[in-house]
This record gives sequence, C-alpha cells and structure tokens, in this order.
Amino acid sequence: MTVSDNTSRVSAGATEETNLPLDDGEIHVREDGPRDAPALLLIHGTAASLRTWDAMVPLLTGSHRVIRIDLLGCGQSARPDGASYAIPDQARRVGEALDRLGVEQVIVVGHSSGGTVATALAERRPDLVTALTLVNTGPNMVAFIAKDLAVGLAEGPDLTDEQLRQIMSPAFGSGFEIPQPFLDEARAMDFHVFAAASQAGSAYLEEQALPQRLATLGKPLLVIFGEDDRRWRSSSAADYRVVPGATVEMLPGVGHTPILEDPPRTAAPLLAFAANHSPHDD
Repeated sequence: MTVSDNTSRVSAGATEETNLPLDDGEIHVREDGPRDAPALLLIHGTAASLRTWDAMVPLLTGSHRVIRIDLLGCGQSARPDGASYAIPDQARRVGEALDRLGVEQVIVVGHSSGGTVATALAERRPDLVTALTLVNTGPNMVAFIAKDLAVGLAEGPDLTDEQLRQIMSPAFGSGFEIPQPFLDEARAMDFHVFAAASQAGSAYLEEQALPQRLATLGKPLLVIFGEDDRRWRSSSAADYRVVPGATVEMLPGVGHTPILEDPPRTAAPLLAFAANHSPHDD
C-alpha cells in the first residue's frame, strides 16, 4: 500500500510505503513487520537506497517494526535543486520522518556512510535514539583505503553492467556477484547528488571522528565489520572500543556490505543486540 502521507495504517506485518512531504523535499519510507513491535530503523549508505536492506528485512521482522528511509537525493526520495546533503541535515530529515510516523524511540542501524547519519541523528535527537549499530562504517578518513567512486561513476548511464561491477567491486567482498537491482540504482543515480553526499560524509568525519562523537553520547553501540572490507581498513573497527560498553563483531570472509553478502551472519549479532536494547513504543 502506498500513501502520500502518514494518514492511514495497515495490518500488522504488511508492507507499507509512504511518501512524507518535508519542508525541503519528499522522503520515501517503507515499513515492514508488526507495527506494535520495537522500532528498528535501517539507513543505507552513499550510492544506495533502502533496497540495500531487502535481504535483511525478513530476518528482522519477526521481532521488530522495521523502518527504512531513502535519504534525500536517493532511491525514490526527492532530489530538489540546491538541497543540502550535509550529514546533520540528512539526520534532521530522518528525525522529522520518524516524528511523522509516530515513532518515539528507535534503534538505528546504519551501513557505511549511513552510520554517519545514524550518529548525527543520535547527536541531534538523543531522546529518539536508544541504541546504534554501525555496519562497516569507517571511524575516520584515515581508515579509508579505496579510490573515489565518483570518478568512475561520472559516466553513469553509459556504463555497461560489467564496467559498473568493476567500479563498484571494492564495495563488496572478492567474488561476490553484485545484484542487478544494485547496478540499476547506481546507473540511475544523480551524479551531482552522489558527489555532494560523498563530500558531506568526508567533511563530517574530518570534523570529528565517529568514536569520539559516540563516546560522549552514552548510547549502547554495536559495530559489525566485514574483515575483508576493501573500502575501509577493517582493523579500524577497534577504534570504536573507546566508546564505553561498545561491542565490535568482526565477520571473516565478508567485505564492505555484509547486509547483502551474508545477511544471516549480519542479522545474528544485530538481533541479539536489539533484544537487549529495544525500545517499546506505546
């Protein structure tokens, strides 16, 4: 079911897609799982959309109301001229969308640069975020080891599937077959939005590293990292141990995108963490 705003609810467990008109652009949201279950928000990374989480969702809806958001400029959300893609602005929009959905408390899960948005949301809205999980989110720019994707993706629609796979391969473990929908989304992406979002993510990390930001928030933290990540140095996951009580789970044989490469192994620590820290909305 698709609606233009949060004006109707659907039966527990059904999928609902909502387009929420915010002041600076319409945000596309998808919900799965029982609406009275604890809320779990999934935030995608750069050059992606909420579909990145498709394989994970069935593993999470047995115990959670799973909410996914296309960040502004991505997926089916708006791409307004002159919009700010700064991480705090993206986080503000996410918070506004959750308010419109009536979510009062949520565990936030971010993949890659989605983890920076999750962190910024916790900074802006500590009342809303009860705990965070970061999946292959680099703690600082020193940990970044890949080439800039923007250079290769500049040709966008003119790239063949094989060329796209080659450009995007560092975002996955060696030998992983990138799903066709992921290639199609990358080809349809607005290059200017991608470049702006990439710059915004770097600027946020350069301003202050994520572990230092998170250490002051007092929020439970789980970090999941594929050991074979070819975009961020996997050993940098240890940097998050400065956050009091943080748990770091390393996944051998997995690359930068565990949520697609090995959903069951990624879901297991996430579900255990969520069971201990799940919010309960009335």
